[in-house]
Amino acid sequence: MMKISVIRLLCLCMSSSTVVAFAPGGKPTGMKVSSTELDAMKKGIKFDKLCNIFATSALSFSLLFGPGPALADGQTNKFKLPPIDISDKNRCQFTSSAMGQANAQRDKMYDLRQCNLSGSDATGFDLSGVIMKGTDVSNVKFVEAQFSKGYLQDSTFDGADFTNAIVDRANFAGSSLKGVIFQNTVLTGTSFVGADVENADFTDSYIGDFDIRNLCKNPTLKGENPVTGADTRLSAGCV
Repeated sequence: MMKISVIRLLCLCMSSSTVVAFAPGGKPTGMKVSSTELDAMKKGIKFDKLCNIFATSALSFSLLFGPGPALADGQTNKFKLPPIDISDKNRCQFTSSAMGQANAQRDKMYDLRQCNLSGSDATGFDLSGVIMKGTDVSNVKFVEAQFSKGYLQDSTFDGADFTNAIVDRANFAGSSLKGVIFQNTVLTGTSFVGADVENADFTDSYIGDFDIRNLCKNPTLKGENPVTGADTRLSAGCV
């Protein structure tokens, strides 16, 4: 069987005359293929079958190596989450990832849905990319923890302490955060729309201009933190 380059094969599958290919730099380049050359390349192989094989391989390559959405980007409104793996008996525990977390990458999905971890200590843990839904993490110490791109929806965080934590690009939609402490916490790109933040403390937290405007519109932004005594609304910089 004759050896045929990938780019040339792509061109031949599209046309038997002049075709347009793309050079590595991204610029189109014309390529002429004579009927003699085409016949020679077809010799000894069923050409349409080869084209189908090539197309399938190209699709597989794009799915495996092409850019795709992060699994647990907290700012994505809707996720189609897979079923919970109830066979994993060690699933409901805090696990700090050893991988670089700039994009919340993990070697497997970090799923804490429907887990009860109330009162635990996760100080300093890197929990980036975690998925929480129906999770009870009330009164947990998340001091200096990392939650980049956390999916933190419809869960209970009442009384949790996020002092000095990094909770960027996360989404607390539908979650209860009553009495939570966010002192000196990085909250850039994080959404509290639909969350209950009554009695929370946002003192010295870093929140972007767009996010703070949305937070100030939250009707539950009121009360006083029972631990620090901070006024909830004033601590967030809302007047």
